[in-house]
Amino acid sequence: MMFHTFHSQEERQEFGGSYFIEFQYCELDANLGIKMIVDAIRMWKNNSLYIYGDDDNDFFSYYKDIFTGGTYANGKTGVVDLCGINYYSVEETKCVLEKLKHTHLPDQEILVRWLEKAREYSGFYILGL
Repeated sequence: MMFHTFHSQEERQEFGGSYFIEFQYCELDANLGIKMIVDAIRMWKNNSLYIYGDDDNDFFSYYKDIFTGGTYANGKTGVVDLCGINYYSVEETKCVLEKLKHTHLPDQEILVRWLEKAREYSGFYILGL
């Protein structure tokens, strides 16, 4: 399984320490601007979705075409950066979900369920290794 959830941070640490890519909901007001949105990140949320670091190549090979258009910490956009910050707005979240509807990728259903909840927030982040 590529995607993981944990009931506590202790459970996450026992599984793999801090060697994860983290999908995290953005709980900030989207009107704050990209600089404030990426500067205010606090890692390791219990409602996050995680990818173990050893699965980063698999994730990238399967999902790189899905996760494009995210905003990096420097304000630029592009394909998902697995070593940095990627922010996806509400509109980009809708685009990602639409792309996923037309694919059949490993563990996609777990990701889709998590992303559907992201619509209740100001988008989501992918926080790299």
